[in-house]
Amino acid sequence: MTAELVRGQNHPVSQSRVEIRVSAGTPVLALASLADEQGRLSGSEVLAHPGARSLPGVQAPAELADRHTFAVDLDAVAADVHRVGVLLVLPPGGPVRFGAVPASHVAVAAPDGGTEIAGYTLTGLDAESAVIALELYRRQGSWKVRAVGQGYADGLGALLADGGLPAPAAGELAAAALRTAAPEKETDATLASVPTLVGDLRAPQTPAQAPAPTPEPPDPIPVSGSPYAAAPGPAPAGDGSPPTISYSHPRRRRTSSEPPEPAPRPAGAAEPGQPPRPVAGDASGWSMDERLYNQVWGMFEDLARTVAAYRSAVEFADSRMDRELDEALSDPRHRLGGSGNAARDTARARREELVAQAQAVLDRDLVQLIAESEVVEPALPASYARWDNPVWQGHRTPEEGPLALRLGDLHLPERPDLRIPMLVRLPLERGLWIDNGRTGSEAAMAMDTDRLRRAAMDMAVAHAARLLAVHPADRFCVHVIDAAGAGAASLAPLVRAGVLAAPPAAGAAGVTRTLAALTRRVDLVQMALRAGAPEDLPPDVDTAEQLLIVHDFPHGFDDRAVTQLRYLADEGAAVGVHLLMVADRDEASAYGPLLDPLWRSLMRLSPVPDNHLADPWVQHAWTFEPNLPPQGSRVLDQALDRVAEARRTTRP
Repeated sequence: MTAELVRGQNHPVSQSRVEIRVSAGTPVLALASLADEQGRLSGSEVLAHPGARSLPGVQAPAELADRHTFAVDLDAVAADVHRVGVLLVLPPGGPVRFGAVPASHVAVAAPDGGTEIAGYTLTGLDAESAVIALELYRRQGSWKVRAVGQGYADGLGALLADGGLPAPAAGELAAAALRTAAPEKETDATLASVPTLVGDLRAPQTPAQAPAPTPEPPDPIPVSGSPYAAAPGPAPAGDGSPPTISYSHPRRRRTSSEPPEPAPRPAGAAEPGQPPRPVAGDASGWSMDERLYNQVWGMFEDLARTVAAYRSAVEFADSRMDRELDEALSDPRHRLGGSGNAARDTARARREELVAQAQAVLDRDLVQLIAESEVVEPALPASYARWDNPVWQGHRTPEEGPLALRLGDLHLPERPDLRIPMLVRLPLERGLWIDNGRTGSEAAMAMDTDRLRRAAMDMAVAHAARLLAVHPADRFCVHVIDAAGAGAASLAPLVRAGVLAAPPAAGAAGVTRTLAALTRRVDLVQMALRAGAPEDLPPDVDTAEQLLIVHDFPHGFDDRAVTQLRYLADEGAAVGVHLLMVADRDEASAYGPLLDPLWRSLMRLSPVPDNHLADPWVQHAWTFEPNLPPQGSRVLDQALDRVAEARRTTRP
């Protein structure tokens, strides 16, 4: 039975040799792209087109046609290729947008005219002239097909540039593909339309419509200082709108000319008809930490897409039922007798059948993701792990800094117990703001003010302790401004262990002294870097990463201190000074719009569960939940004691 997919939905491909079948309402170019695990196009052999039809495992059609059939041998695809995209492109001289022609249908089928495995009809297109119809992708050692439907109004060149090709290379490759497809009788004037279809690659190109997220998303968790995208992470909005999750997948700088280690193979074969057994580290990377980071990103992406597909299917079922009910009621013949009731019952039964099918697919995917989570969570390093993970019992201060940091968990209402770690790349590229106000969520409104403020400060201390524990002993320092002393109870573990750079700064004088010292450090490091002499810093400048925790802002701050704080938020991260605010924005309302840039520059987190992270590509509201040490556990104290001991042994 053929699986009819909706945009974002996936389906297993159980055989290595398949056919791609394209049925379009107008002659189109059918191309195939080859990309790595993150969806990047790189190298010279990334596109099979009429002028260069054959790539390992793929052979594109030779000419324009409204119907195409071409073979794909997944076993013959190169090991570093994880995504095979099926692209449809309108040629020069024909219709200029897919919205003006009948919807195309693309299917994956058994070879030699065999049964279709999965199909997808590309609806909802408008101004697009090039589209990624679907993709075959590797997941845990097996292949799946995903309905993508991502269109580009600026043509094939924009599509290739969005996949990671440099703009000039994308333009040249797109022009070559379109030129070889153009009939010989076409004039130079017709071929002159190619640059229009390729797009103006000097300007940034964006998809004409956003499908379910691909590993390269919009602002949804920022580059290094947000989750997954450059993480999962939020981009705070100063206008009251929710922060967004970024699907942009950050690229780790290569430290070696050697290729990344491939994902491990499953230890044992799955039972016939069953999905592959999940394996920790089932992603490519230069280290196990990076493989796990990329795997967590893949889990986040898979959960986002499967839930988006389910919600889209339910929405389709509801709209179809409404349409059928309207048609039944508009027919006078159905208003008499029992035929109207029968039509209503039939429409509702069809709706329930469609929803049941979508639920079955969702349940299948969730079971697989839960199984993967159960394997991945115990394997995470301390910087990614929950505080109740046994890895903390044997953790020792490392010799190298971590790749990323866990801020909490993300989940969706369809399966709240399936938690995806919210990881941000390090070093942080933006500050953090833990909102201790009571206006953020229902959970915050349900707590009294004192409990909420204590929870927010406990969360800040947990993040500081984790950062100290996962960095080399002498490479991370923590400063605290607690002008009124209200955070003393939460700060007690840091003070007792003696791991702070100085006692918590209290009063206006303490605020001034701490901000002046960190502002001076930022100024000196910036000047040294601009002069090309970072080694010539004064001996009293600490080159370790610095974290400043600010509690109960703006208490104790005058106008000069506020200006210095904004300066640290804007300039500090680039030179190793990071900001962690624990504050209620309403308490700083007297400053008006002056502080809007400060709040916008910080990643807002909540000390209680809160669905404040908006996903612009698939319209999810992700619930963020903080991860704190278990009640009564000494895991945080033990981690800080090890940091203190490591510092004593490393000091001269």
